[in-house]
Order: sequence, then C-alpha cells, then structure tokens
Amino acid sequence: MGAAKKQAAPIFGLAPEWLLHDGKPLATATVLSHPEQLARLEAACPEAAATAVLAGDPCYDRLLAALPHRDRFRRALGVAEGQRLIVVNSTWSGGSLFGDGEEGDLLPSLLPRLAAELPADEYRTAAVLHPNIWHGHGPGQVRAWLDRARRAGLVLVPPLEGWRQALIAADCVLGDHGSVTFYAAAIGRPVLLGAFPEGALDPESPVAALGRTAPRLRPYDGLRAQLDRAVEEHDPGRYRALAAQVSSDPGRSAELLRRVFHGILGLPEPADRPASLVPLPLPAYEPAERTAPLRVLTRLLGAGPPEIAVVRRAAPAEEEPEEGDIGWYAHTAVHEDTRDPSRLRIADVILRYGSADDPRVGPPAAWTADVLARHPGCGLAAYVTGPGRCVVRARGGEPLRLSAAPGAYGRPDLCDPGAYASALHAWLAAGKSVSEAAASGMTVTTGTVQHRVSVEAAY
Repeated sequence: MGAAKKQAAPIFGLAPEWLLHDGKPLATATVLSHPEQLARLEAACPEAAATAVLAGDPCYDRLLAALPHRDRFRRALGVAEGQRLIVVNSTWSGGSLFGDGEEGDLLPSLLPRLAAELPADEYRTAAVLHPNIWHGHGPGQVRAWLDRARRAGLVLVPPLEGWRQALIAADCVLGDHGSVTFYAAAIGRPVLLGAFPEGALDPESPVAALGRTAPRLRPYDGLRAQLDRAVEEHDPGRYRALAAQVSSDPGRSAELLRRVFHGILGLPEPADRPASLVPLPLPAYEPAERTAPLRVLTRLLGAGPPEIAVVRRAAPAEEEPEEGDIGWYAHTAVHEDTRDPSRLRIADVILRYGSADDPRVGPPAAWTADVLARHPGCGLAAYVTGPGRCVVRARGGEPLRLSAAPGAYGRPDLCDPGAYASALHAWLAAGKSVSEAAASGMTVTTGTVQHRVSVEAAY
C-alpha cells in the first residue's frame, strides 16, 4: 500500500462548519472572487457549491482604479522626490511578521532598526497592521509598542482605511502571508517576506505560491541593502501569474455584485446608471515630523557656492553612522518636543514644526530667539512652517527664511526642511558666512537628489 495522503487542513471560510446548517447551505449566494476558490469550495464543501457565484474582487478593483493616483498618494504620505517608501505589513497570526505581540516577535525589533539604518531623507516608512492586531491588543497597546518607531518617523496607517493607498504609493512592501502583502504583489509592487509560515498554508494556494516566488528577508543582515535589492532587482512580470488569480473579472466586480444582489431581491437593476465602486479617497497630508533625536552627518562639496550633503538618521546618540568616506562631520538635531528634554542641552540644531501664525509659540522669529536664549549650547534653531520652507536663526544672527525651489509641475519640495537647517548649520560651522549662502543659495544633497534652497532675511 502507498503512503496515506495527508488530510488537508480546513479552508478558512469554505469549510462545512462555516457554510452549512443541518447539512444545508446557509447562504443563498456564496460570492467568490476567482475560479480557484470555486475548485476549493467544491472539494471542501460540495453541498454549498451550487450557491457559488463568481463576482470578482471589489477591493482589487478599487486598487486598480486608483493606480494612476500613485503620485498623489505618495505626496499625501509625505514622500519626497527620490525617497523610497517602505510599507511594513503584518497579518493576524502567530506566524505573522507581528506575531502574537510577545517578546521576541520580529516586527517590533525591525522597526527601530529601519529607523537607524535608513537615512531619514532618503526613505519613508509606514506600517499597515491587520485590524485584529489593533482590536485584539487594543489601539493604546499597539501605539505603545510602536511608539519609538513613530517618533523616528513611522507612519502608522489606520486599520480600516488608507492601507490600499499606502500599497499603491509603496516602493517596497515588507510583509508576510497576509492578503495585504498578496495584493501588493498583485499590483506589481516589490515584496520582501519577513515572515512566512509555510506549514500553515495549503501548498496549492496562491498565497503559498507567493512564498515560493518572493525574496525572503534575512533579519540579522543589513536591512537597507536587502530593501534596495528588492526594489532594484524587481521584475515587473514576477507576480503576473499570481495577479491573475486575484479576480475572475478585474474591473467588473461592481457590475457583477449588483446583478447578484438585485437578483436575490427580485428587483430589476437600475437602467439609468452603471454599477460603480467608491473611489479610494486622497488621504490627509501627513508630513514627516520626527521627535526622536537625529544624528546628522554633513559634508561640504566643492570649494564654490554652498553645496552640502546631508545624511540624517534617527540613531541613538552613542551610535556614529559610517558613510565610508572622510570629510563627514556630525551634529545632533533635536525636536523641541523630544521625549527626553535632556537631549536639548546637547542639541546643535533644535527643530519645531507648525504654522507660522501659531499664537502658542509666537511667530518663528520670536520662537528661534527664545530657543537660543534658553539653550546656550544650541547653534541654530529652525521652525518648519510648511513643505519646503522654514525660518532659522543661527546664534548671534538674524532670522532667515530657507525656501526650496518647487519640483515637478511647480509642486512644493517635500524633503523635510530640517535637512536644509542642518545644511546651513554645517556651512556656518565651517566658518562660512550667511552672505555667501544668501548670494547664490544652497544646494542641499540628500542621497541622489539635489535641492535648491534660497536663503533670505525673514522680516
């Protein structure tokens, strides 16, 4: 006799305990998104197969319809030109990236490392967590677990809305075996799997196929190189076969579902308007605002007009990032609302973000003067008033306005203006003058992007 065939685990949502009552189907219509699911239903619960209806996937259709708005979604998330958006995603299970929320789970330890390893002005990070993580542990606990990463600049996407827009905006999704990571692959985004419990998945499932196709994270190796490799070596056709298994009729789910629902109700479909889905809304603008202290490396490039390279990381003070080159000089930039006020005593640059007419702290010129008076060790105070602009004051100097030249289509430069403040601080610390910077402006280089920044009196 041959070896006994291993009995397949129950298929979530398609097994008899979910579909039958007294041996009869509970539902009038069991809506499925793809024929692959129909084959599973016929194998797992043949009694309910007659109720099956193939009607596509409305979630996938909303993603497809919104793909042309990728640039808008990126700007809403504060992703600047040349930045890479890394979306970290976890589903709800012990084998997921987030795990059970217990000590030793991968995600809470990965996020601080991402903040320390990825230069703040070259990367943006966002976390998309399964709603059950939020509701199982409680929103307060989730935010507490991720507090350190949030202070370092992590965007924590709400549990129900916004995750689709984040996937569309992403340059890479670091995920697991959940549906969100699968959707990311289906719309062509590079995927790096941080967790993947093969033993818990049907090897014939599309999600298991993703596990055999996508690259795996090596959690104890450098993260930046792995993320960059996932982006740069991504083949747009890699997940084409998986995408074909998402929906039976891409783009037609609204039409098919309306037909099913009106048929069940015994009502004719409206003849005066087509079936449609609600478009994905444009999220609120969420710029980067890091309250964790930033370790800043700067280097003056050339001997001519001001050109300063800036690399900022939310790394612990005792860590000195290595750029592999000489001529880099370090300083510390600290948000005025830092969790550890003692860090303000050693800050070279102190930052604040807000409206220029905020009556609580006074106009930027007054705030910068007050900060320098209260913190004698600080060399420069910077009040960020909006995208691409800030008001700064160096010790012993007058208030200055730094304004980045607009980018494509005249849109504001979304690089954090705190980088411009650090560039000016480095310029002045090298013995250069404000007048030199004002005469020609500054070129601030972050990664591969050059930002043209004007320097003028702020009166």
